[in-house]
Amino acid sequence: MRAICGAIITAGALIGLGLSAVGSGLRYGQLHGMNGDSSGPVPLHLWQMDTSLVFILIFLTIAACVGLGTSFVGLAYHHHRRHHEMLRQQNLSATGHMVP
Repeated sequence: MRAICGAIITAGALIGLGLSAVGSGLRYGQLHGMNGDSSGPVPLHLWQMDTSLVFILIFLTIAACVGLGTSFVGLAYHHHRRHHEMLRQQNLSATGHMVP
């Protein structure tokens, strides 16, 4: 259950990051060739962007990292529990004292 919750959090954060990438492309896409020559796009740094867009980018990046961490830890814990259940079943079947 932890792994699926982490995967859902990660999916939501990645969808949000994609939408914010589209939004920043629409917002700052017209800056192409504004540096005097038409050699290429103007380099835009993080501190030059809108505060709300930077906050959303940072928040969603942190949410994606937390979701990935939760899903990996959840999967590791799931496999750890299944491994111990398998060892318990092997132990009980070797002794012959299995209670239905």
